[in-house]
Amino acid sequence: MPVAIITGASKGLGRALAEALAARGWDLVLDARGADTLTEAAASAAGHGTRVEALPGDVTDAAHRAALVAAAGKLGGADLLVSNASALGAEPLVRLAELPLEGLRRALEVNVVAALGLVQDALPLLRESPGGAVMAVSSDAAAEAYETWGGYGSSKAALDQLAAVLAEEEPGLRVWAVDPGDMATELYAAAVPDDDGPRPEPASVVPAFLSLLDERPASGRYRAPSLLEAR
Repeated sequence: MPVAIITGASKGLGRALAEALAARGWDLVLDARGADTLTEAAASAAGHGTRVEALPGDVTDAAHRAALVAAAGKLGGADLLVSNASALGAEPLVRLAELPLEGLRRALEVNVVAALGLVQDALPLLRESPGGAVMAVSSDAAAEAYETWGGYGSSKAALDQLAAVLAEEEPGLRVWAVDPGDMATELYAAAVPDDDGPRPEPASVVPAFLSLLDERPASGRYRAPSLLEAR
């Protein structure tokens, strides 16, 4: 069975993607900081009959990242790495003039540094996979300038660039930066608590992520809404 490592897998897009991959027979290594919600997500995914390892922890912890990769190795390898764990930098979001620098550092550590660290640890296993792939969950804030989204958006822009360079350096892998578009998630609610407009559920964009695995287009940056329109 193929094996996927998914960070930020206890809720939202990470959990929805874990469910979808488990339904397809993937074995999973799941990460999140909240042990209770991660256990629930893992139990739900395991209900599809696949093997699921849930490791609560912080992706900025090098030992935790190493443990995720070791768990994947015990399951047989790593065919897919999904960097989904994210930090906003401020909750709710604020203009750059008020952005706490410690918050920006946290966003960069989680969204960029930890994502690269996990890739570095997982590369030996990904290179061994005949279909090794990396999915970096991006944001439209990485490409567009929105007030108050400067810290978070800059971290996602850096993640996009890392993904683009990784694709050049590792031509044997598929490396996709994926902008899922607007979703009804706790992250968005924390970012903009006064915005209660209707948004799609995370599960609705999962088919876009699965289409990348099915069709294996060239490495690059993709928007989930565009992928869904093309289906």
